[in-house]
Amino acid sequence: MPTARAGIGVAVVNGKIYAIGGSYNSLGETEEYDPVTNTWTTKTPMPTPRIYFGIAVIENKIYTIGGDSGNWTAGQTVTNVNEVYDPTTDTWETKASMSTKRMALSANVVDGKIYLIGGGLTATEVYDPSTDTWTTEEPMPTAVGYQASAVVENKIYVIGGAVEVTLNQIYDTETDTWSNGTPLPKGVDAAAAVATTGVYAPKRIYVIGGKQNLDAVNFNQIYDPETDTWTTGTAMPTARYGLGVAIINDTLYAIGGREGWAGFPISAANERYTPVGYIPEFPSWTILPLLLVATLVILICKQRLPKTSSSCWLFKPRLAASEVYHRLAISKSQKEYEQNRKKLATKSGGETKR
Repeated sequence: MPTARAGIGVAVVNGKIYAIGGSYNSLGETEEYDPVTNTWTTKTPMPTPRIYFGIAVIENKIYTIGGDSGNWTAGQTVTNVNEVYDPTTDTWETKASMSTKRMALSANVVDGKIYLIGGGLTATEVYDPSTDTWTTEEPMPTAVGYQASAVVENKIYVIGGAVEVTLNQIYDTETDTWSNGTPLPKGVDAAAAVATTGVYAPKRIYVIGGKQNLDAVNFNQIYDPETDTWTTGTAMPTARYGLGVAIINDTLYAIGGREGWAGFPISAANERYTPVGYIPEFPSWTILPLLLVATLVILICKQRLPKTSSSCWLFKPRLAASEVYHRLAISKSQKEYEQNRKKLATKSGGETKR
């Protein structure tokens, strides 16, 4: 990433990753990463530079909500601002502010609405972009901040938090209720999480990095929502907290963060992770050769067919063995019937003459 940052927000729109905000005294940078070309492009910065804000995507627009808009001079300044970025036009727009000012919160999308949770509070606030309005839902049982979160099948999993929380709090958006899952094996705060879809890799939640004992860690903790169990994956190469994780076609990209506490550098790292059980995407360029081969086979087939044939053998289903035997049996029975009929006719004729 061109600009090293921590407390960053990352989001995916049309196969490209947008790294937004992060780090005190920054200018609210917005940088676009194209995984296909492995290149970065600088875009219009966010109007209100912030760290540790909620970020979510609806209809190809990126919503950045809440966070800390302070700096090293003014100190921490918690905000409720709601600004939306349109990658198509490279422009920002201000929307209705969140009811509660908070930072270190999470934003998750379910059925076209954004759920804002955590930030050291129990409040669950829901933003509807279609009406630019806010509502309040069932509060979280235990307040956490600097947590990781992800969505699987309309349920929001709020995992970990400061300081080194192991809680796995699950919010069901359909019933507006909370429950608890199996705790995180290693408590972390300021980690990042995403969920694989089950298309190219098994459906799992990955909790990446974070902080323990004021130091960055490289943990890769994997949760299976179906079995409510945890496993461990290959560790991230660069230990970081306050990072962002994006996912494209079930491949993870861990971006930015801080590599340790006081005296440790802010990171510009962009590290890609392929989950266990990943099935490579079928390359689009292979479709044309396959079509050409299929066309060639059909042409050859048609040239070899007798003129009386009406269709290519390729498209005729082959008879099952039982069907073949059945037809042979019928044929044999018909021959035997004709032979017996002739014998009877001959015998009857002879008796008539006598």
